[in-house]
Amino acid sequence: MHDTVDIALDVNGTQRTLSIEPRETLAEVLRERLALTGTKVSCDAQVCGACTVLVDGLAVSACTYLAVDADGRGVRTVEGLATDRELAPIQQAFIDHAGFQCGFCTPGMLMAATALLAEDPLPTREAVIHGMEGNLCRCTGYAHIIDAVLAASGTGTQHEGEPAA
Repeated sequence: MHDTVDIALDVNGTQRTLSIEPRETLAEVLRERLALTGTKVSCDAQVCGACTVLVDGLAVSACTYLAVDADGRGVRTVEGLATDRELAPIQQAFIDHAGFQCGFCTPGMLMAATALLAEDPLPTREAVIHGMEGNLCRCTGYAHIIDAVLAASGTGTQHEGEPAA
């Protein structure tokens, strides 16, 4: 039997108290203990961004972030983006602008974009590119993802070199 520690998390607005092993990652706790499977695990090395969640509003890689380090903090997952059964603007923008393909990376992309827009509500195209560079997509080109983030911000989807509408 491994030693356990008790942690308290505010997960998507709901207080949760759990007894966990100190070595458990936040991704493991979210997926296996809380059944919040929107958080994906791909690389286990903080490289791809598929596991991105927000801890106190900051984007973190849940695959390497120890759950004990989230004790007493607010954790927001992709399941916590929609409110009152209505999609968050970033979720709707991903649908409207085809910012997904297979969907595996989409939860991490959505969470990274949420953090980006909270920090910079009106980003430039270059700021979106820079802000999303820690999230990899193996299926799409990134243009639709960038367009979706810009649309959610209200700054539009103008491509470089295209005239303004």
